[in-house]
Amino acid sequence: QVRLVESGGGLVQPGGSLRLSCEASGSIFSINRMGWFRQAPGKQREYVATISNDGTINYVDSVRGRFTISRDSTKNTMYLQMNSLKPEDTAVYVCSLRLQEYGGSLTTYWGQGTQVSVSS
Repeated sequence: QVRLVESGGGLVQPGGSLRLSCEASGSIFSINRMGWFRQAPGKQREYVATISNDGTINYVDSVRGRFTISRDSTKNTMYLQMNSLKPEDTAVYVCSLRLQEYGGSLTTYWGQGTQVSVSS
């Protein structure tokens, strides 16, 4: 089974930086798209950044220019570099992989999340 484990969250002051990691393991044949989502208390989950298999990257407007999504294929690890953090970035950050399974079907997998808290 595919497993996703996030790490790197924590408490940081406004303007600070954090680097989140998402390590994937299991039967990974082909990644169609991967990304980071976040969910704050009382709010719905929203996408933060995604990167598709063709290299296309998208960011939600609120993080554009501050966050950078990347992937290390040799390690099956995805990263989210977060700079100039703001209190409104506080949320549980969750990684997601959409895989093209052997045979062509698409399946989405989710991690359990890592807490990011930005407070002065």
